[in-house]
Amino acid sequence: MIDIFITTRLYALLGFCAFVFICAFFVPLLFSIAKILITCLVVLVVADFAFLSAGSRMVLAERIIADRLSNGDENMVTISVQNPFPFGINVRIVDELPSQFQERDFVMNRYTAGREEVRCTYLLTPKERGVYSFGNILLFVETLLGLISKRYITPAARDVGVFPSFLNLRNYQLVSNINIEGNGNKRVRKIGQSMEFEQIKDYINGDDIRTINWKATARKGLLMVNNYTDEKSQQVYCIIDKGRLMKMPFGGLSLLDYAINSVLALNNVCLQKQDKVGLITFSSKLGSVIAADRKPVQRDKILQTLFAEKTDFLESDFELLYTQVRHKIKQRSLLILFTNFESVNGLNRQLPYLRSIARHHLVLVVFFENTELTRLSAGDARSVEDIYVKTIAEKFVFEKKLVVKELMKYGIRSVLSSPEGLTINTINKYLELKATQAV
Repeated sequence: MIDIFITTRLYALLGFCAFVFICAFFVPLLFSIAKILITCLVVLVVADFAFLSAGSRMVLAERIIADRLSNGDENMVTISVQNPFPFGINVRIVDELPSQFQERDFVMNRYTAGREEVRCTYLLTPKERGVYSFGNILLFVETLLGLISKRYITPAARDVGVFPSFLNLRNYQLVSNINIEGNGNKRVRKIGQSMEFEQIKDYINGDDIRTINWKATARKGLLMVNNYTDEKSQQVYCIIDKGRLMKMPFGGLSLLDYAINSVLALNNVCLQKQDKVGLITFSSKLGSVIAADRKPVQRDKILQTLFAEKTDFLESDFELLYTQVRHKIKQRSLLILFTNFESVNGLNRQLPYLRSIARHHLVLVVFFENTELTRLSAGDARSVEDIYVKTIAEKFVFEKKLVVKELMKYGIRSVLSSPEGLTINTINKYLELKATQAV
């Protein structure tokens, strides 16, 4: 493979010499000047080639990238280039990006002094989860003469997984510290049955004899009782609809990706609040099921599960969801359902199952506002066609508001949010429910 290339500068100089030779036909005195110019150019090209080919020196490059990329966020990638020559060089860096980015002309130009290292950084924003395959790093090196260019290929092929958005988790943790205060008096009840075990202690007068631990009593020879504290945690299950309606794209991400990013951030806040978090995904078939827990490994388990979730083009089976919830979730819990309803008719088909689930659990339905339709409904109508478009957009926007009222009628809470504000709105609603101890 030929690794030496002619630069644009050399082509320009050769063109200039050819022009002088052509002029020499009309002005003979220019012929000697043309020969001197072409001779000097050949000498410079040979010298340039000698500089780039001296010894066995190779210009080395390294791609510095995280093991995981965050979906929908700006991820930093750094290319490090080491100059082995004692003189300065210009380097044109071509990083072979994954095919998902569809970048065909990604080039960075840098100058590095003799025997020094230069680093250049760029940002990547993936729009879908999965495995991204990076290729090699191509370096096109030129001396300050810039007449020829030598290519160096650095093997840097690597697969990197793009996971649900995790870069902003710390930012959302700050939101969880907000105290939601109400006005006036409010009734607060304790969660659970006050049966969270704390320790075994000696029996003292007044302790409930029903809590005597007979095994510990037999071992120690003294009456020992189990000590319990009020249950501080509740179960929170995030349920993700993977049906066809969640395939709709907004801002490069699908609604499913927005929901997954929100679930990851919400679970992080729930664990910080000492709640048990679980996960259920479904469409026409049941997907992943993770039992609620508050162990530190729960966050990573949910992250790994969400990495592989994908939508399909089938109608979601809410009857199947009801069956699984009744079968797998025995304790009253907060169920946060991420789905989408475009009309009241679409809600009415699933409403009987949501009402049945709401008899045993606190249900929070999170669905999406169509921001494009909202923008159209708020715009000015300047023609008859604009009036038709504006009217239809307003009808669909009103349908979304009717869905909220219909859910409220049956005691089902809801969050109607734009895709961009889904995470913060869902976390705020969870904190509101947590502050009032609604479960």
